[in-house]
Formats: sequence, structure tokens, C-alpha cells
Amino acid sequence: MKHDGHTIAGPAGSIRIGGDALAGLVVTAVELVDGARARRPRRGLDVTIADGRAQVALELAARYGVVLPELAAAVQSGVAEALRRATGLEVDAVHVSIEELEQ
Repeated sequence: MKHDGHTIAGPAGSIRIGGDALAGLVVTAVELVDGARARRPRRGLDVTIADGRAQVALELAARYGVVLPELAAAVQSGVAEALRRATGLEVDAVHVSIEELEQ
């Protein structure tokens, strides 16, 4: 598990967004997708920041009966958009691994 933080520098000072806050943002974005849940967010979620660009790797649990490629694409899109809107970060990749099916 790795949760890098992000600092935004401005003329009046800087703003630091902690790694746990970024991870929480990712988990919330995942759970807004119907049929998806972040599996083991303390161990199965990595948020890496380098040069103002983010990469996310996460494990998902999916509800039985959903179309898995569509679910994964919706999670990727939702997570990338949430990070862009909340932090201004460019998102290079959201790597999704579906590890569990739930009833």
C-alpha cells in the first residue's frame, strides 16, 4: 500500500493533500459506481504521484451479474475524473484488478 500526498504551490502559500485523503477520494469514487466496491482499501490501493501526475492501482469487488469490463471502465473513468476535479492532478492511469465477486 502506498498513498503519496500532493502539494499545490501558489503565490500565497501551499496546500498539502495527504495520501490518506487521496485514497479516501479514490474509494468514494469507486463506490459511486453501481456494483463496485474497493476491496481491502488499506492494502489493495496504491496512489502514486510524480511530477503532478497520478497513477492509481486498486483491487475491486464486483457485484455478481454486472458486466466486468464495463464496470472496470466506469471505475477507471470515475476515479480519474474525481482526482482531476478535486486536486487538479493529471491522471496517467487507473489500473483495476477485479479480485472478488459478491452476491
